[in-house]
Amino acid sequence: MARICSIRGTRVRSGGRIHRSGLAKKKGGIGRHVTKVVKRTVSPNLQVKRIWVPELDQYVRLKLSCRALKTINKNGAFVTLKKAGLL
Repeated sequence: MARICSIRGTRVRSGGRIHRSGLAKKKGGIGRHVTKVVKRTVSPNLQVKRIWVPELDQYVRLKLSCRALKTINKNGAFVTLKKAGLL
């Protein structure tokens, strides 16, 4: 199952993490040194939720990011789902 938000389309992103070695100067070492950049993935905070839509008089099951959940709370379920093309 894809890790994509139904409303916003947020998906897994890839990025880089700087890999350092050595002991910090304030801990008695000679300093930290960058040795390489390691690939990593950043996953969205996805939740599977049942949302009540009063206009349809039924529940809708969605995979949402937390940001999309805040959007639904602010604008209402029916308006947000209609704008996303899910209704």
